[in-house]
Amino acid sequence: MQTVMAVIALALGLLLGVGITFAIFQWRIKDKRVAELRQAEVEVREILAHAREESQRIKKEGEVAVKESYLTLKAELDKNNNEHQNRLNSLEKRLIQREDNLDKKSMNLENRERDLHKSEQQIKAKEREIDELKEKQKEIILQEESELERISGLSAEQARKVILEKIEQDSQADMAKLLRKMEEDYKKRKDLLAREIMATAIQSSAAEYVIESTVSVVDLPSDEMKGRIIGREGRNIRALEMLTGTNLIIDDTPEAVIISSADPIKREIARRSLKTLVEDGRINPARIEEVIEETRKKFEEALVEDGEAAALEFGLKNVHGELIKLLGRLRYRTSYGQNVLEHSREVAAYAGKMAAEIGANVETATRAGLLHDIGKAIDREVEGTHTEIGVKVAQKCGESEAVVLAIAAHHKDIDFPSVEAMLVQAADSLSAARPGARREILEIYLKRLESLEKLAQSFQGVSKAYALQAGREVRIIVDSDRINDNEAILMARNIAVKVENELEYPGQIKVTVVREKRIVEFAR
Repeated sequence: MQTVMAVIALALGLLLGVGITFAIFQWRIKDKRVAELRQAEVEVREILAHAREESQRIKKEGEVAVKESYLTLKAELDKNNNEHQNRLNSLEKRLIQREDNLDKKSMNLENRERDLHKSEQQIKAKEREIDELKEKQKEIILQEESELERISGLSAEQARKVILEKIEQDSQADMAKLLRKMEEDYKKRKDLLAREIMATAIQSSAAEYVIESTVSVVDLPSDEMKGRIIGREGRNIRALEMLTGTNLIIDDTPEAVIISSADPIKREIARRSLKTLVEDGRINPARIEEVIEETRKKFEEALVEDGEAAALEFGLKNVHGELIKLLGRLRYRTSYGQNVLEHSREVAAYAGKMAAEIGANVETATRAGLLHDIGKAIDREVEGTHTEIGVKVAQKCGESEAVVLAIAAHHKDIDFPSVEAMLVQAADSLSAARPGARREILEIYLKRLESLEKLAQSFQGVSKAYALQAGREVRIIVDSDRINDNEAILMARNIAVKVENELEYPGQIKVTVVREKRIVEFAR
């Protein structure tokens, strides 16, 4: 029993302790909430105070911004009003000036109208006077006609016809004199104009030439290099000469080797190859063959570049690749010391400028001028004259008929088919004949012309012989009583054959036999 009471007392004690503890806990929670509420109340009051201050500040800033905006807008409005007012004032001044000008113009117009009216009245008065004079003249003419009819016995119609015939005869005579004078003036002006055009073309396009020779010189770093070029038992020099088709002259000239060949292209390839070998230092037959092959390929590329540069210089389009390459080859072709590519460029420039002066086709003249000697690039490899070869190559490469015919006519092998062909021939003669363009010893030149004339005069029946165009043509006049037409044809052929066999000359020579029959009578 006591145990039960003790347990009950313990349970009551526990319950009381738990109740007291809970009461204390609740009291502490309540105090904490009260403190939090008070703290929150303080923060709310601070926030409200801060909000009031912020609202006051924002209000003041807004008032200031509004005032500033107002002042800015007012200033802009004042400025716009002032500008508008200034424009209005300016427009008003212009309107006033225009009104003044219109008033002045109206006054001038009124004055002009008065002057015109006066002039019109004067003209009408003059017209009346003219009409009166015409009537008087008619009366006088009628009187004179009747008097002439009476004196001459001719009617008015017959007299008028006689007078008209006389006037017509006099007019024809005066017109013939005028036409004769105009023709003479035209001939003088034509020759002068032709000289001026040619002189202008030469002055604006003439180029200086470097005289070409048949040898090239390669400088060596030392004389020791000569032995390496010759090689053991002459193997290296034989390989060089065989592969390039040239002759190498290694003489006593210090530190130099001379390359000799009539073919400038072979000579140039040999020169470039030898220069590369000397710089490289490895000289043996295998290396020589390799270097020459590489040099030949690079040289072919250089030829194309030179040809393209020449075509580009004159703005020529659609030039066939073969023609481009042949143009490049002309750089290494000479005629009387004159570089043929430079000569062709000069002829193209002359022909183009002269065509522009007279209104001919500039492109055709320039193109034909540049290509006129294209046959010389391969005339040592192909049978025929350079003109014939050039015509065939131009046709093969698709050049126009006008260009082909101009090439064919540039040495007068055919009649001139066009104005452009005549210009190309004139430009070719100018480029070849101008001072400093070509080199030939005067004595040799004169001797060659003299030999040509003497050879032609050696034939029976020849009356006179003349060498023309710097020896490119020989013109032979035969005695018509001794030589008939068939014999003249045969003589031209025989002279051409004899010239080919006995004389040395560049290019070709045209043989022209002239047989003329003149019959003269005198009326006494």
